[in-house]
Amino acid sequence: MTLPWTFSTLPSRPKGTWPNGARVALWVAVGIESYRPDDGITEDILPRGESPDLVNMAWRDYGNRVGAFRLFERLAGIGIRPAVLLNTDVYDEAPEVIEAARAVSAEFVGHGRSNSDSLTALPPGEEAAYVSEVASRIETEESAAPGGWSSPWLAHTPTSLTSLAGAGYRYLLDLRLDDQPVWMDTGAGRLLAIPYAAEINDSTTMIGRQMDARSFADMIRDEAKELLMSKQPVVMSVVLHSFISGQPWRLRPIAEALAEVAAMDDIWCATPAEIHAAVLSNPDLAAG
Repeated sequence: MTLPWTFSTLPSRPKGTWPNGARVALWVAVGIESYRPDDGITEDILPRGESPDLVNMAWRDYGNRVGAFRLFERLAGIGIRPAVLLNTDVYDEAPEVIEAARAVSAEFVGHGRSNSDSLTALPPGEEAAYVSEVASRIETEESAAPGGWSSPWLAHTPTSLTSLAGAGYRYLLDLRLDDQPVWMDTGAGRLLAIPYAAEINDSTTMIGRQMDARSFADMIRDEAKELLMSKQPVVMSVVLHSFISGQPWRLRPIAEALAEVAAMDDIWCATPAEIHAAVLSNPDLAAG
């Protein structure tokens, strides 16, 4: 396939400026997810057992019962407005979590109906309707359509970018091919890929690789310190999930690290919508 972005190197680009002259735009994702019992794809803490798999279902359900509220409270205390990667089934299953997200002025990002879903598993021809349905539900509930999309399981089909652009999404939160946002050609208009950390991500790193929470917190600190040395304005992202980083023993070191980073000079705590708006105002902030 032909890549949807053009090649360029960071040092060769013009030096734009984030608002207030910041060098690093920091955004934090919080996955607020729904899983169908014993169906589809799941995130598990233990090897999946026989149905009913109550242990793993309970671990995931902790996020919408407890973890999300802890995360939102700590992030608000730090001064970080999260980007909620939202499975829209949560509107029906856990409306109190939605209210808590609204209370901290979170940005709602389309993340499918359920995290038991994957774009690659949809029947042929249903992808465009699926991503449009997610956008419509968020628009109905929040009185504003989502600007951003993050795919469940970071999965894409050959038509995903076209489907997303056609449904009105303006930026994608799935890829880190660069430290700056990158414009992509979808065949139905441009889509901005805002850097999304596949590794500074509690799912891939603390669950997938079994890294401890304090080492993960050090990753956050080290990423910020190194990016602040960049000569160009760049983006830093941290990806958390309510049932993973919402666990108290993980939350404490992660919140401490985020508070340190947010207080650093030249860090702009932003939402993806704000990063997208800054790029539209100053094209030198993006590649492509």
